[in-house]
Amino acid sequence: MAVKIIIKRIVPEEKVKNLTPLLKQLRTLATNQSGYISGETLKRIDNPGEYLVISTWESADEWDRWILSEERKAVQNKIDVLLGKKTEYEVYTY
Repeated sequence: MAVKIIIKRIVPEEKVKNLTPLLKQLRTLATNQSGYISGETLKRIDNPGEYLVISTWESADEWDRWILSEERKAVQNKIDVLLGKKTEYEVYTY
C-alpha cells in the first residue's frame, strides 16, 4: 500500500541558501530509490519560513529502506545541523 511522507521544516531566511542544495541532493538520491513515486516541496505563503515536503512511496517498507540508508543519513545530518533540530517525519496511508 502506498504511503505519503510529510515533513515540515521552519527555515530562517539566512539559512535558505545553504539548505536548498542539500534538499536538491536529497531529492535526487530519493528519486533513484526503489519504491519512490513522487515528491514536492511547498513554501507557505503566509509564513515564508515554513516549508512542507510531501513524498509518495510504493510502501512503508520501501520508505523504511530509504530512511535507514547511509547516503540519506549523511545528507539528512547536514540538514539537521544547519537547522539546529532533528527532522521529524509523519507517515500516512491512503
